[in-house]
Amino acid sequence: MPLYEHVFLTRQDASAQQVEELTAQFKGVIEQMGGKVAKLEQWGVKTLSYRMRKNRKAHFTLFNVEAPPAALNEIERQERLNEDVLRYITIRVDEHEEGPSAMMRKVDRDRDRDDRGFGFRDRDRGSFRDRDRDRGEHRRDRDSRPPRDAADDSAVAATEE
Repeated sequence: MPLYEHVFLTRQDASAQQVEELTAQFKGVIEQMGGKVAKLEQWGVKTLSYRMRKNRKAHFTLFNVEAPPAALNEIERQERLNEDVLRYITIRVDEHEEGPSAMMRKVDRDRDRDDRGFGFRDRDRGSFRDRDRDRGEHRRDRDSRPPRDAADDSAVAATEE
């Protein structure tokens, strides 16, 4: 049987319970039609790049599916009819990825980064001493130049006219 990755987005104001019910419904359809869901991931609510049907955020859900094409066609038909589903995409793959998906690994990296303290929050934002020191050195370099001659000023004025 062919392997697929299927992701669907549901409205931001749908509760987590509603999203789980939709997920269970779609999973049941796949299993009824002779397929199986190898992996199911809830990615949570994420900000969208652009508004979709007046929504700025959406619940993301991933299925790794091993099913006949008719099962995926039925899932997509039901998603088109459901008002809570904003978008969906199904991609046929040669093999399923082992372990967590890239989106879940990204969440883990972000959590680790926050735990180690490598974020913007840990920067010293109140101190601009390094920048001021650099600027001061440049100012001193500029001030230490010898003054221009009056002849240079008259040559500049003549070229401007």
